[in-house]
Amino acid sequence: MTTDLDSLALTVVVALEGRTLATAESLTGGLIGATITAIPGSSAIYRGGVIAYASDLKVSHLDVSSDVIANGGAVQAEVALQMARGAAINLSADFGLAVTGVAGPSSQDGKAPGTVFVACVERGPQGTFVEQQVEELHLNPEIEDIREARFEVREETVAAALELLLTFL
Repeated sequence: MTTDLDSLALTVVVALEGRTLATAESLTGGLIGATITAIPGSSAIYRGGVIAYASDLKVSHLDVSSDVIANGGAVQAEVALQMARGAAINLSADFGLAVTGVAGPSSQDGKAPGTVFVACVERGPQGTFVEQQVEELHLNPEIEDIREARFEVREETVAAALELLLTFL
């Protein structure tokens, strides 16, 4: 984990004081949750996360529509948004933060490596969604080593997710 991610995570933990966060991760495999929980005091804001690498888990654990996945694959904006909503609802959090995408080296669902969707939702006092946003990223690390390139895509995705959450705070 880089110092930049540590700094972002600390800022998130401090900014979320009194509110809670749940995550739903696919390509990052739990890296967002690990980044947040590395910060002392994160237990006051972090409810938990779901690592749903497989599409069927996105459906069964995060309430993503199987029709949406069947019609466009797991790497799309609507899937990220539904993952964020599912995390917020199922883990009883004020904010849901989700990522889905292709870390590489090969394409998935017709999407090139480095294609990532990051979504954040906020729930109001009655549990309704008051704000939501999805960003599409096209990350292209110029690294020859496949493992290093995958890690860079995953790390840049974590940074983008935390930065998106901060825009809500």
